[in-house]
Amino acid sequence: MQTSILTKYREARLPWYTIYPTVPEFSAAVGAKTYGEWLRDLPADEPVSLYLHVPFCRSMCWYCGFPTTITRRDAPILNYLAVLRDEIRLVSEQTPRALPVSDVHFGGGTPTLIGPAEFLALMEFLRRRFTFRKTATVAVEIDPRTFTAEMAEALGAAGVNRASLGVQSFDPIVQKAINRVQSEAQTAAAVEQLRRHGVRRINFDLIFGLPHQTVQSCVQTARAAVAMRPNRLAVFGYAHIPSVIKNQRQIEETALPDSAARAEQAAAVAETLVAAGYREIGLDHFALPEDELALAQKTGCMRRNSLGYSADTCKTLIGFGPSAIGRVGEGYVQNEVTRDSYTRHIAAGRLATSKGYRLADEDRVRAAIIERLMCDLEADVPAICAAHGFDPIRFLDSAEVVAMLAEDGIVDVEKGFIRVRQEHRFVIRAVAAAFDAFLDRVAP
Repeated sequence: MQTSILTKYREARLPWYTIYPTVPEFSAAVGAKTYGEWLRDLPADEPVSLYLHVPFCRSMCWYCGFPTTITRRDAPILNYLAVLRDEIRLVSEQTPRALPVSDVHFGGGTPTLIGPAEFLALMEFLRRRFTFRKTATVAVEIDPRTFTAEMAEALGAAGVNRASLGVQSFDPIVQKAINRVQSEAQTAAAVEQLRRHGVRRINFDLIFGLPHQTVQSCVQTARAAVAMRPNRLAVFGYAHIPSVIKNQRQIEETALPDSAARAEQAAAVAETLVAAGYREIGLDHFALPEDELALAQKTGCMRRNSLGYSADTCKTLIGFGPSAIGRVGEGYVQNEVTRDSYTRHIAAGRLATSKGYRLADEDRVRAAIIERLMCDLEADVPAICAAHGFDPIRFLDSAEVVAMLAEDGIVDVEKGFIRVRQEHRFVIRAVAAAFDAFLDRVAP
């Protein structure tokens, strides 16, 4: 039943709704000039979040869909850091005084390929350009295969307090098939080093649906991960689109599990993590009850942003680096995707914004409905519409797929309040898509 529902609602083709409208709706009509105006209009006392993209890795993981450059040398990374500092300076000069910061995320690529001294210097530069709150979360993504004790010490000294470790799978057969050989011992050593230096909030990323993966190997990976007791886990389904992501062409398609097997793997991992004391968060996250994501979910304050689920409530996210996405009150912006183009803009003293989207009032209503569905698996459509001054009938009548979802027993609808049944949480994107004004409205 689960597989037929996923197929019926074209789940594999739907957006992940980390933001709304999604990136395909961005256009060059919103560029550097517009972004500069939006930055200058930011409230001087309202906290912001920062995202810094570090697009380098030592080797290519064949499943990966993120923009990155493979380098064995440090010189390209050092050159990039100089450009990144120039962008930070350019952006901070556009904003009213040193904006307060409550959340920082270093994403990649592999941000910890930055050397310890260089990372400390970059953090010091950020603190000069922005005002960090004492309670600020500073998070870094880590590849345990290249992580060192010296880098762990530097992260602790720099004020990093959350680390996200890529694991994907501990099955050596799967690891070989995706070109990411990483032992449990390497991962456990990285966790131990981080905790020793005060970085105690640990996230793991796991993936199901990989080549040669089975329900048993997924459960074994989940159990091995649980033994290291990370505070939070993200469990993603592998999306195989080799026509778009060239490195995925190295993956043997005949070794990929089918839709039914993927659904079984996802359910088995979820069951294992819940049995170990983790709470299900939205579509694909799990957290210990005391983790701030679990607390945010409990209080209805959890958010969805370009990085996924978050307890960060900032209205503004400033993105740095090639392809980085930012969000301000008026809309979204994205930097030039390629590193060369990004570098040329910054070297010329220009913001690197290549495209974006200016939010209309209706977009904000739809974004709010979609966010609550993705975060809470439910949404009070009339209440959200009333808060924005809109008639809910307009949105409920246009979301004709909701009636079909109700007929299939996926959602319960009462007076405009939509609740997804727990057993069908994996179809939440189909429910959110019912309120996406940009999707093709051909019925499933």
